[in-house]
Amino acid sequence: MIQMKNHILVVVFLSFFADAWCADTLSVRSPSGKIMVKVWMSKLLQYEVSFENKIILLPSVIDLQLGDGRSLSVNNPIKFHFLKNENDVIISPVPEKRKSIPDVYNELSIKFKQPYQVIFRAYDDGIAYRIITSFKDSITIKNEVASISFAGNPAVYFPQVHKRDDQDIFHTSFEESYVYKKMDSIPETSMAFSPVLITQPYYPDIAVTESDLEEYPGMFLQGTGSASLKGIFAGYPEEEKITDADYPEKIVVKRADYIAKTKGMRNFPWRVIIIAKEDKELPSNDMVYRLASPSRLPDVSWVHAGKATDEWIINTNIFNVPFKSGVNTDTYKYYIDFAKRFGFDRIMMDAGWSDYKDLYKINANINMDSIVAYAKSRGIKISMWTLALALDRQLDSALDRFNKWGVDFIMTDFIDRDDQKTVQFYYRIAEACAKHKIMIMYHGAYPTKGFNRTYPNAITRESVLGSEYNIWSDKVSPGHDLTLPFTRMLAGSFDYEPGFLNNATKAAFRTIEGYPMSQGTRCHQLAMFLVYDNPMQIFSGNPSQGYNEPEFMELLGSIPTTWDETKIIDAKIAAYIITARKKGEDWFVGGMNDWSPRDFKISFDFLHDGNYTAEVCKDGANADRYAPDYVIEKILVNKNTVMPIHLAPGGGFMIKVNKN
Repeated sequence: MIQMKNHILVVVFLSFFADAWCADTLSVRSPSGKIMVKVWMSKLLQYEVSFENKIILLPSVIDLQLGDGRSLSVNNPIKFHFLKNENDVIISPVPEKRKSIPDVYNELSIKFKQPYQVIFRAYDDGIAYRIITSFKDSITIKNEVASISFAGNPAVYFPQVHKRDDQDIFHTSFEESYVYKKMDSIPETSMAFSPVLITQPYYPDIAVTESDLEEYPGMFLQGTGSASLKGIFAGYPEEEKITDADYPEKIVVKRADYIAKTKGMRNFPWRVIIIAKEDKELPSNDMVYRLASPSRLPDVSWVHAGKATDEWIINTNIFNVPFKSGVNTDTYKYYIDFAKRFGFDRIMMDAGWSDYKDLYKINANINMDSIVAYAKSRGIKISMWTLALALDRQLDSALDRFNKWGVDFIMTDFIDRDDQKTVQFYYRIAEACAKHKIMIMYHGAYPTKGFNRTYPNAITRESVLGSEYNIWSDKVSPGHDLTLPFTRMLAGSFDYEPGFLNNATKAAFRTIEGYPMSQGTRCHQLAMFLVYDNPMQIFSGNPSQGYNEPEFMELLGSIPTTWDETKIIDAKIAAYIITARKKGEDWFVGGMNDWSPRDFKISFDFLHDGNYTAEVCKDGANADRYAPDYVIEKILVNKNTVMPIHLAPGGGFMIKVNKN
């Protein structure tokens, strides 16, 4: 063994040559031995996965097909392979779940006669593989084959993409419901973005996604009418046009018959298969982050997580003010005062502060110099919404102007693609923002997939069916909310924008213009700030209501957005979750459930010795009829305390625990 810094590296080198196909089966086990991957070449490169000696993935196929007819599997026998052990720790500068991330795995590298290599990694919480090429010249990728076959008769939480009338199927905002359906009922005409989650009795949960996506299209997953899914990729955009819409964007008019043109020597994205014996293991999984490329920023000290307000969802419909509310200077100063009062770091100036198509045409009702000066005097940061099309066109000058205003966080919206050209856009924008020490959040965007490790200033992302849908639909139900920690969150943090103060029971919910409400209780909304990973949480509730409930808002404002440690106490997919997180010496415990009322007993055995004060916000006695009903109380607890707590239908709770 050779110890280097804080990791241990062991290499075993085995070599053989063959003129025909290699029939030998190679294998790699996870560090604990409970997960095993078998790999072999028999006309096609195939692998099989077992968990605790039970096969969970049947023979599944890997291939990379080039434009000139070459292929990973054609006339390309295995040349040699080697094994490696890794035991490392990743320190996250923006810790979504935990600051110190163990990175422990066994790795099998397979090299072929042609310039291809495939690497398999076996962790105790899943497996991953990636293709590496070493061609001297650039290459055209005709297609990648990623066919995954599952044992048994599985069901899947499937965020199916729906075609828009004037656009191709690959044009999507990545905001869909996770519909539970039998896998063999999904036809080849249906596809979903990842992650997808596969479940069935007597088998572990399996999630499929990807990591380290760069200069390459994202992988969608297509049905086959059987117990298997196959990767499908957007063709390279040959022709584009700009839509004539309120929020214009580039759409693809014609796609090429290949998916990428790229360097001949490169690493391709990781194909990630997360494996969890119990549901509660999923929300704390950070495998996608571990697999991503390390940070490319030499200094990240200027990247600051925090909380912001946003006015767009409530349509600036504030009240009890002596001025006309709207997208104007007085309203933003009001938001600045609210942020200062309740512990928020910044406000977001959302769509409308400028012409959508031109960041230099500022709304006539806004005096940016006055807003910037006022925010600075109050110690509050300003953040800006941008249309991706306008930001791309005016990038350098716009970032200069944002620097002048002291803006260190922007949102860019309406991208709605992940083909190779668009993925390159994400990197280009993040790099440009980093040079200006500006953080960025992408909306209308594909899930993070490890990008936030490579560019920590890309601090969060949308790609979720979140609070804004309450304006026009009933899709954002408590059941939907309870799928997200087990599905979308596996690919990184998301910007749901919780905090609605208008809350409704299932029967009372309505979509009302200017008065959006959420399904479920007030405490259900509060718990999202704790349960959902997001280093830049955004409060979308009405601040005028918040002023009327200062004790509640002070508690909400005190919740951190990055964490030293995360524990999932109990959880069931699409039903309930209880999460405990630590920040410094303080602990925060939060829970949410679907429309079924539940009773739990919360153990505080994660605490150290001594007495603590727990500030508890929980559903009120009448929350089942009047969803905004809640109770705040303070009690003494220690590591032996077991606290009973009742969750109303669509309910929740949040507990802040401080050492005495």
